Order: sequence, then C-alpha cells, then structure tokens
Amino acid sequence: MLVTVVIPAFNEENYLGGVLEPLKSIPEITQIIVVSDGSTDGTVQVARNWGVEVIDLPQNLGKGGAMSMGVKAAREDIILFLDADLIGLKVEHVRSLIYPVLNNQADMTVGVFEGGRLATDVAQLIAPFLSGQRCIKKYWLEQIGNLESMRFGVETAITQFAYENNLRIMEVELPAMSHVMKEEKLGFVKGFAYRLKMYWEIAKNVRLGG
Repeated sequence: MLVTVVIPAFNEENYLGGVLEPLKSIPEITQIIVVSDGSTDGTVQVARNWGVEVIDLPQNLGKGGAMSMGVKAAREDIILFLDADLIGLKVEHVRSLIYPVLNNQADMTVGVFEGGRLATDVAQLIAPFLSGQRCIKKYWLEQIGNLESMRFGVETAITQFAYENNLRIMEVELPAMSHVMKEEKLGFVKGFAYRLKMYWEIAKNVRLGG
C-alpha cells in the first residue's frame, strides 16, 4: 500500500512550504493534495511551486469540506492528513504516522505534539482527539457520513467513528513540533473569537462517545 497526503489549507502561504518539504523525500507517499479552502493569499501558488496537486475551492467550506474533497481525489488506499501551519515537521514525524498503518499495526494513528511549545502541547494533552495529524485507510473514511458538513468537528467525528467501530487507534508522539495558533495569525481578539467558533462547531456536530 501507498499513501496520499491531504492538506486542508486556508491562507497558509507563510507555513505551507515547511509542511510540503519533508513529504517530498518519502517514497511511500505518491500523491500530495493541498486543498485551498477559499484562500485569498498565495496558498495556491506556493503549493503549485512545490509541484503538488491543488484543489482550489472558490469558497470556504470549512475543514471538513476541504478534507472530504481531498479524500475524493485520493488515489491511494491510505490517507495522511496534515495541517498546513505545522512548525518543525520532519521526515521522521511523517514516518511515525504512516508506518503503523502501512504495516497493519494500527487502523489509525493520531499525532500528538510533544516538547514543541507549551501552549500547543497542553492543548493536545487535554484533547488529543482534536489533532489534525492522523493516518487512516481511505476505506474507513468512506464509511463516515457527512464529513463535508462537520467543519472543525471533523477530527472528532473521525475519532468517534473509530471508537464505535473498534478500530485500533495508536497515539504517536511528534517531538519538537507544534503549529501556529489562531491568536498568532489573527491577533488575540479575532483569533480567540475564531477559536470559540471552532469549539462550538466541534461541540454541536459531534459528541465523543455519545
């Protein structure tokens, strides 16, 4: 089996290149798809400069919609989701996420930041099921209904599906890695409001374990 990487991105021109670079040297990854979710900056051009596939959505569908579009375009049986604003992504991080699924040691891996930055480490320690870094077979994703409508609830929906269907879930530590927080991108007030909106979408769409 081989791997398709799906990267949902909304206005991530400043960080996307750092995510794409380590992916290019991993032979098991044969397809990289950046789904620009209505971006208004140079996200699409950055992706094209790296020679990866681009789905340029004219309107913002939310993270669930962007991920769903990437899944539909994926050619390989295993899909690795990565956020577009990661800091410190290395080849070894990617391998630690994909190898357990490739080797049938897990049905899904979930990446958890460790030793990157305190704020992101704590957030993932409290709620690892929200992590955007995960690897799973395309077959399972196709069994989940309405991913496109989940927006920021999509990761929780995938995790809930995995628990309900007794999938083997493996948490993988991602040392010295983190991501850019909303408050850093948008300023504290706007970023905090965006974060509250994100948590509301998670809460209203999915109830973990319910």
